[in-house]
Amino acid sequence: MGQAFLEAFQLLTGFDRQVVDIVVLSLRVSGLAVLAGTLVGLPLGACLGVGRFPGRQALVIFLNACMGLPSVVVGVVVYLALSRSGPFGHLGLMYSPVAMVIAQTLLVIPLMAAIARQVVEDAWRDYAEELAAMRFRWIDSVTLLLHDCRHSLLVAVLAGLGRAMSEVGAVMIVGGNIDRSTRVMTTAIALETSKGDLPLALALGVVLLAVILLINAAAYMLRTWAFRRYA
Repeated sequence: MGQAFLEAFQLLTGFDRQVVDIVVLSLRVSGLAVLAGTLVGLPLGACLGVGRFPGRQALVIFLNACMGLPSVVVGVVVYLALSRSGPFGHLGLMYSPVAMVIAQTLLVIPLMAAIARQVVEDAWRDYAEELAAMRFRWIDSVTLLLHDCRHSLLVAVLAGLGRAMSEVGAVMIVGGNIDRSTRVMTTAIALETSKGDLPLALALGVVLLAVILLINAAAYMLRTWAFRRYA
């Protein structure tokens, strides 16, 4: 065990090319997925927080349930859609970083939308009468509340990034864990551990834990700063 940790430390301090490639691909895939999730999830959650329409409650329940959606289920759905016999098979996206981005995006959208809905709905209760008196349309109210709650909504973005970075099942299914092509930190850790290459698995595990800790620390500091500024 001591030898494995020593070799892992050497890989990290020596900026091993394999480790760097895997980390960069992981950050790129998860970053694009969170960007897409932000563009879809936050407006969707805000619309559910402000809008009142038939079936809204059922949609909110469904959205909250999707927060715990198993990643392997998402992976299978994306696999069926992108496989050669699927409806989008002609695009040739299977076993590519694009397929991994799609899978991670589907995983983070419900999480970010659910958090955004709760944040915006709480703000809507405080400002509904004022916005109604100023004759704001619902879309204007959504835009205003998204801007007003931007600090709290950044927590949703960070939560989505944490979800994407720690995901393994879906990207393993649709990415194939191909070396120097679709191998990210979580899938590489699983593979290298099964092969007995513990130094590389430990090195990637340390980087992954550091990224997750930084994300959570940023979320905590952001919430604390926003509370002190606007309290």
